[in-house]
Amino acid sequence: MMVSIADYGVGNLHSISKAIERSGAKIRVVKDMSRLAGSECIVFPGVGAFGAAVEKLGPASESIRRSITSGTPALGVCLGMQIMFERSEESPGDGLSVFKGEVERLSAARVPHMGWNEVSWDDDPLFDGVPPGSEFYFANSYVCRPEEEVTIGETEYGERFASAVRKGAVCGVQFHPEKSGLPGLKVLSNFVKIAEDAI
Repeated sequence: MMVSIADYGVGNLHSISKAIERSGAKIRVVKDMSRLAGSECIVFPGVGAFGAAVEKLGPASESIRRSITSGTPALGVCLGMQIMFERSEESPGDGLSVFKGEVERLSAARVPHMGWNEVSWDDDPLFDGVPPGSEFYFANSYVCRPEEEVTIGETEYGERFASAVRKGAVCGVQFHPEKSGLPGLKVLSNFVKIAEDAI
């Protein structure tokens, strides 16, 4: 399977690219957002600001949204998860609206939320084989507020928030699996399997 990684002009894509390759998929980094809609599978990586990312998606947003809602598997990591929602308090601009809900500033004594934290998850294929109590690496100031039943994992930091969502073969994680050791690599390989089964 060929996974297209969206390059919205911020962050180092090396880690997520290598981690997905270890899961058995081939990768290509896509700078022209209009090319994402024809992809076999899409990954939105997790560095940068909401406004800059959705501005980069620009006119291609609608075709990308249609592609995903029509069955193209997709994974959003941190910021990538957030842009799949409708809008964000962080900055103006419309998200892809693949998931219903908004992104709001995290309510905690210390923001950003940086470092290792536990995720409690439902029995879901995205977490198959991940040991209970596993910790994942977070780096976020904003969190997603789903307005539909898509939450499959939650994390406690100042408040309890959705740290993993899934709707069919479309997944989002607030943590960085590519920086989370073996548990993170397992989540990525599980996503690749979900995606392969869907196409």
